[in-house]
Amino acid sequence: MQLDRTSALITGGASGLGEATARHFAAHGAQVTILDRDAERGAAVAQKIGGHFAETDVTDEASVQAAVDFGREKMGRITAAVNCAGIAYAIKTVGKDGPHPLDAFRRTIDVNLVGTFNVARLAAAAMAGNDPEPDGARGVIVNTASIAAFDGQKGQAAYSASKGGVAGMTLPMARDLAQSGIRVMTIAPGIFLTPMLQGLGEEVQKQLAADVPCPPRLGDPAEYGALAGFIVEAGYLNGEVIRIDGALRMR
Repeated sequence: MQLDRTSALITGGASGLGEATARHFAAHGAQVTILDRDAERGAAVAQKIGGHFAETDVTDEASVQAAVDFGREKMGRITAAVNCAGIAYAIKTVGKDGPHPLDAFRRTIDVNLVGTFNVARLAAAAMAGNDPEPDGARGVIVNTASIAAFDGQKGQAAYSASKGGVAGMTLPMARDLAQSGIRVMTIAPGIFLTPMLQGLGEEVQKQLAADVPCPPRLGDPAEYGALAGFIVEAGYLNGEVIRIDGALRMR
């Protein structure tokens, strides 16, 4: 499956890893439909790259189904879905304000894990109707976990649980969809220079970068986008989680 013949849905495409992926795909000839809650920025990014935009709540079945239908109408078909939408809280299990708010834990799971599965299942249903390529391929799903799925830090119980779930469903989902010719892969990024980290200030960024073995810097979202593009084109990659983290193992 080549990028210049790919029709992709990209969630969280208004900023960060999702935006970088949308830009990479479009620059290599793919058709792109961005799904995001940020209507203003999402539409602006879509316009810049010559793509489409659908305001979407990934946790809502009707919203995602409408976005999938919209993407298929605009692009003719859907052959790839990249799930980058996500949220993160920094809250300890028990902190100075008491126990971790249960609604924050549920919200994190709902967006990061349930939202990822919601988009993946509905995109896969659309892909299953595609005419197969010579090797039987009909589509590919790329989900986003995090190294926090394996090396969670203080205050990341909810985030690590949600991303651990994304990593854990990679293989069974790949097995479920194999008969339909749909591959499933997951990327587990390390510390990337996304808008969230940019707001922490230069000194904090330097401290975080110093812990990365090689290269000793923060990840560039464009590197995530390039990896997602490689996964689309590397047809024998399936059912695996790839860390992209400069060999960082957080203690």
